[in-house]
Amino acid sequence: MPIHRLLAEYPLDALLQTIPTGLFLVDTKQKVVYWNGEAERLTGYSAAEALGQHCSFLSGLPCGKFCGLFNDQVKKPVIGVACTIRHKDGRRVELTKNVNLLRDKSGKVLGGIEAFIDLSQQKQQEGELRRAVADQTSELQREKASLRAVLDGMVDPAYICDSEFRITFINRAMREISGEAVGERCYQIFHGRQEPCESCPLQEVLEGAVIQQERRLEATGRTYEIVHSPYPTSESPSRKLGVFRDITERKEAEKRLQQANRELDAFVSTVSHDLRSPLTPLIGFAELLEERYSEQLDLIGQECLAEIKKTAHKMEDLLEDLLALARVGQLKDPDKPVDTTRLVEDVKVELADKIVKYQARVTIGRLPQVLVPEPLLADLFRNLLANALYYAAEYDPRIEIVGKQLPDRVQFRVIDHGPGVPENEREEIFEPFKRGSSGAGRSGTGIGLATVAKIARLFKGSTWLEETPGGGATMIVEIASGKE
Repeated sequence: MPIHRLLAEYPLDALLQTIPTGLFLVDTKQKVVYWNGEAERLTGYSAAEALGQHCSFLSGLPCGKFCGLFNDQVKKPVIGVACTIRHKDGRRVELTKNVNLLRDKSGKVLGGIEAFIDLSQQKQQEGELRRAVADQTSELQREKASLRAVLDGMVDPAYICDSEFRITFINRAMREISGEAVGERCYQIFHGRQEPCESCPLQEVLEGAVIQQERRLEATGRTYEIVHSPYPTSESPSRKLGVFRDITERKEAEKRLQQANRELDAFVSTVSHDLRSPLTPLIGFAELLEERYSEQLDLIGQECLAEIKKTAHKMEDLLEDLLALARVGQLKDPDKPVDTTRLVEDVKVELADKIVKYQARVTIGRLPQVLVPEPLLADLFRNLLANALYYAAEYDPRIEIVGKQLPDRVQFRVIDHGPGVPENEREEIFEPFKRGSSGAGRSGTGIGLATVAKIARLFKGSTWLEETPGGGATMIVEIASGKE
């Protein structure tokens, strides 16, 4: 059966013209009898130009030297053969092709079929990919070399280890401590252990976390702050970078400062107690004299007696404030958060006589709970509310206490509508014995707001003052729930 009749029995021409594979058929004399649209695109020859020509017009390699289509020694089908053909415009086109024989129902060979795909674009993409990979690899190598050069120039010891705790790099400063330790286990070299440290953060770091620790190295006898970070990046870490910062002197200075603070607090507490003891009879005797003998005293004597009482009470207030300031930092954190709203309501009751005296209207919003000892929290709000009553309530009786929960801390605001505080005095009023100009001529110790600031600092917080919209002062305290 002629191949033309065979084609006529298969109404596939429309399909063959649309497939993304170049395809042509030849008869037994290797003359082209069918040429699809993709073959036209890949070779540049139209069907009219190709039909009837011997397939060698494509100048294929290795086809020109050897064609296995009708060679009985070549097993059919032939799959994935690489070759090149000459495009109509003269350039060479790289192909991969499949070749097979066409037979009739009786098995007689009628011709052959060849299907081919252009590899030129794929080759180009592969080349571009190889170049991109090479460039990226080169860039990574440069970055790696730069990083290691930076690490090597640091005064802080540093090392890199893999997921098996094996050291892959140490800088010059670390080599001075450990010697050449590349290839050794970090826990053996740095800590003299035979197994990983219990607190080792390697797993968390390989998951992208940055961990900070304080450790003592037996090799140096010094204390270091170690920052463990993912390497090379937090997105795809395969190793851990550890950088050591020697903080021995800082830790010793902290210990000395803590000891000095304890001694100072103890001194203040002792002095305050020892001074308060004689104040009680002094005030008592002054009141007794006033009660029993005031009529026998002349005007100057009565004024002197009143001044004795006034000075003694002022000294008593000062000693109480000093004791409160010394007590900050000596109390343990509570096991559960304190109900701040309830505590402030209690402080309000405690200061009821002053609230009545100044005819103040104190409103308390819903306040967030905190892990702060109740005595300290009471001191904080007692001083803030007393300050607002003393300096602002006679101008405007409104005082508001509000708070809100922030992502990593809580914020409290005590808002008054009094004369406010000049901007140039707002920072110093939280210092001991510093009082604003609005307090001139008024009694007061100048320690209350300093106590507030000390409590805030103890719980990783801060204090500041802002102007109340419309006039007045807003005292702001931010604290975290845990102590430094």
